[in-house]
Amino acid sequence: MMTEKEKMLAGELYKSWDEELTHERSRARQITFSLNQTKDTEDHYRKQLIYDLFGTIEGEIGLEPPFYCDYGYNIHVGEGFFANFNCVFLDVCPIRIGKRVLVGPNVQLYTATHPMDRETRASGLESGKPITIGDDVWIGGHSVINPGVTIGDNVIIGSGAVVTKDIPPNVFVGGNPAKIIREVD
Repeated sequence: MMTEKEKMLAGELYKSWDEELTHERSRARQITFSLNQTKDTEDHYRKQLIYDLFGTIEGEIGLEPPFYCDYGYNIHVGEGFFANFNCVFLDVCPIRIGKRVLVGPNVQLYTATHPMDRETRASGLESGKPITIGDDVWIGGHSVINPGVTIGDNVIIGSGAVVTKDIPPNVFVGGNPAKIIREVD
């Protein structure tokens, strides 16, 4: 029998109020609270908190607080990742971010989702779908990436875009829902 955490990570319906998951969210809240209280002069401490929070980090990265997430350990970022102020990453499933990805302020990545069926949704059960972002992506401020989306390499997402479907490589997208506007070099 699967634990609620195993169900969550597998993208199946799970009970978010499970004791283990509640404890892990509390840990993430404690770390993000500390991170969000750091001063610019506390760069070393800030980086340590991010390393304690995220699942994996390749090389040097940057992140401007405030930052919010559910668990942290489901966030995996590549070399050169940078997230600007006030980002929210709901990481009930993995969020995999490639190299040299720039994330504008107020960007939100949602792996969490809820059942479409009214009765199941009313039960409190929820699920998630992973997000994958390729290399050399720029996500403009106030953009939203929805559950289950994969974004190809060298994509530019215009400010305020709501990405509901996979995006192929080498394109500029924008709008709500986001649509391809043109190809990029």
